Amino acid sequence: STFRQGLVIGSKPVIYPVLHWLLQRTNELKKRAYLARFLIKLEVPSEFLQDETVADTNKQYEELMEAFKTLHKECEQLKTSGFSTAEIRRDISAMEEEKDQLIKRVERLKKRVETVQNHQRMLKIARQLRVEKEREEFLAQQKQEQKNQLFHAVQRLQRVQNQLKSMRHAAADAKPESLMKRLEEEIKFNSYMVTEKFPKELESKKKELHFLQKVVSEPAMGQSDLLELESKINEINAQINQLIEKKMMRNEPIEGKLSLYRQQASIISRKKEAKAEELQEAKEKLANLEREVSVKTNQTREFDGTEVLKGDEFKRYVSKLRSKSTVFKKKHQIIAEFKAEFGLLQRTEELLKQRHENIQHQLQTIEEKKGISGYSYTQEELERVSALKTEVDEMKGRTLDDMSEMVKKLNSLVSEKKSALAPVIKELRQLRQKCQELTQECDEKKSQYDSCAAGLESNRSKLEQEVRGLREECLQEESRYHYTNCMIKNLEVQLRRATDEMKAYVSSDQQEKRKAIREQYTKNIAEQENLGKKLREKQKAVRESHGPNMKQAKMWRDFEQLMECKKQCFLKQQSQTPMGQVIQEGGEDRLVL
Repeated sequence: STFRQGLVIGSKPVIYPVLHWLLQRTNELKKRAYLARFLIKLEVPSEFLQDETVADTNKQYEELMEAFKTLHKECEQLKTSGFSTAEIRRDISAMEEEKDQLIKRVERLKKRVETVQNHQRMLKIARQLRVEKEREEFLAQQKQEQKNQLFHAVQRLQRVQNQLKSMRHAAADAKPESLMKRLEEEIKFNSYMVTEKFPKELESKKKELHFLQKVVSEPAMGQSDLLELESKINEINAQINQLIEKKMMRNEPIEGKLSLYRQQASIISRKKEAKAEELQEAKEKLANLEREVSVKTNQTREFDGTEVLKGDEFKRYVSKLRSKSTVFKKKHQIIAEFKAEFGLLQRTEELLKQRHENIQHQLQTIEEKKGISGYSYTQEELERVSALKTEVDEMKGRTLDDMSEMVKKLNSLVSEKKSALAPVIKELRQLRQKCQELTQECDEKKSQYDSCAAGLESNRSKLEQEVRGLREECLQEESRYHYTNCMIKNLEVQLRRATDEMKAYVSSDQQEKRKAIREQYTKNIAEQENLGKKLREKQKAVRESHGPNMKQAKMWRDFEQLMECKKQCFLKQQSQTPMGQVIQEGGEDRLVL
């Protein structure tokens, strides 16, 4: 009722989902509408199907429907296959041209061959050669198939030999108790698979197949059928929820214990099924690995001609590999540690270089502000000069006196520069302290700002939600207002019609009484009752005369066949020589020879 009211009103929450559903499935719905014109079966009553002509037409109608289904499926397959009619036509035309060219070439070759002597004998020999070539190809193919079969047989033999060896090895090493235990486990597993798992899977597959057959056999469902099914599903779900609530309200202790045991049993059964599946998968993997091992061994024999290691040799080889792998892991771990340390040192070097560049840049700016720019440069120059000095001393072998004088000069210059930069360094320390205080204050202000912004954002989101809810309420109230207005107008129209009807029914004028709806309805009801009586009488007469009429029709058909037979006999008699005389007496025909 609410859905219908929404459609009548034009409510957006009702119409928009319907339009969304329609526009999403436009092609599918077009296809369904097209198929509905031809696949919705017309139900003919069984009374009419007793007639042979109606039954034949109905059968023909069903056959045509099935033919339409098959043709439509083929058409869809051709559409989805990627072939186009234009390409097929081009291919057909090209093939026809090739056929004409081949026919012409064959004719030309025949004309050429006819001039040659013994051309028939040569053609016969060529035909025999072609047959022998085809036979040779067939024999080569057969030989290849036999080689493949031999290869598969050899692989099977090797697999069986490996299984025999493994069984002998297991039988030689194992005890009877372990063998019996293993056989019992295998028997239990196989019995579980045969008695519990496979029947369940078979039953589930049968149910699924039955359900799919049922779905296929049912006719195409429309929107009304789907809505009915959805309503039934909702009702059943509601009933299930009510039953669950009643059961929970009872809360019987015995049922609770039983439910616990049932849950435990279901959990154990699920675990059992999972373990059985894991065991089955492990067996399949083991079989695949054994096949791969046999294939690999065959390949190694073909390539190298060496046997695969087995038994003690293989154990010794594995122990050597393990010792080498442990040594390799240790060396690899040491290399990884060295690489990590190298990366760490490299990163520290990059950080120190960046920090040094930043400090140098800050120092240059401070020197420019204080008017002593060039101190760091001079210091670097001094260091560079000292380095050059050492190099020059090493290269040219200057005397110690010159070096001492140079050192004194450089020390005096350094002391002068240090004395000049001492107040600047003090101011720089004070500025650093101020910078640290300002950064702390900035961090505090930033945290306060972030907390305030987060609170304002939460308030804004709450207000937006409230505004959204109020807008939705406003839209609902507006739709309700329009709905009430429409209902009021409908009620006013109905009230007006009711007053007019009362006036016409109460008035003494016969013309106005005839205009009343009640009089019109009574008149229509009387007419329909009379018509129904006539139709019932007609139906009764048809039912009573149906049997005699059918009998009479059968007699007429028999009479028609008899007359046709007489006609044929008369025509034969005229065409042949007269063998006797026909005498008609008392409505009977007699032939006198």
